[in-house]
Amino acid sequence: MSEAVIQVFGRKDSTDTRRAQRFFKERRLDIAFVDLAVRPMAPTELRRFVQRLGADALIDRDGARFRELGLAWLRIDDAEWTTRLLEDQRLLRLPLVRRGDDVTAGPDEAGWRRLTG
Repeated sequence: MSEAVIQVFGRKDSTDTRRAQRFFKERRLDIAFVDLAVRPMAPTELRRFVQRLGADALIDRDGARFRELGLAWLRIDDAEWTTRLLEDQRLLRLPLVRRGDDVTAGPDEAGWRRLTG
């Protein structure tokens, strides 16, 4: 694994985002935190996650915003989900973590360990 900095995309008020930050800090790894409440994810960055994981893996189906919008019954493809995620990033399953070309979504300690190796 290259010595690339680990990017953590999330929100300060997200328990899982804080958990990811703590995980990497305990291992003394450099992280760059992007607070999505302050600075939304760039379209190219979000598309990178969609290409590697699929849009379905990025959707927080248990989140309040997903329920508020009544999205549970919709049958839409990855392109439409990507558009919706870009428009409303509160639908994202946080944290999104990237190191080089490797990415994870949500509270995924096994994936985070893979990023540290």
